[in-house]
Amino acid sequence: MNWLLVIGGAMVGAPLRYLTDRAVQSRHDSVFPWGTFTVNVTGCLALGLLTGAVTQIQLLLGTGLCGALTTYSTFSYETLRLTETGARLHAVVNVAASVAAGLAAAFAGAALARL
Repeated sequence: MNWLLVIGGAMVGAPLRYLTDRAVQSRHDSVFPWGTFTVNVTGCLALGLLTGAVTQIQLLLGTGLCGALTTYSTFSYETLRLTETGARLHAVVNVAASVAAGLAAAFAGAALARL
């Protein structure tokens, strides 16, 4: 049953990641990967909120939805591309801001869940 919950969440998370990424990125005329940044921080916030939830909800929304919504591989690829195209400052900002904002969002979500 657990794997079905993960798959169910992923079936929503993957298209949501793609659509959100494209919607956000289309609004920015920049080489910075705002779409990936947005979905990763949003997923961290949601995971923080789910930290205190029951196991089935964690599997469905945490592992399934947020796991499919966020994407470390795309984050890594986009950072590498920024470096290769000479946008090294954007690459460094992407890494630093993604880690800082992701951790802050996860802590904020966990704090909100405790309220």
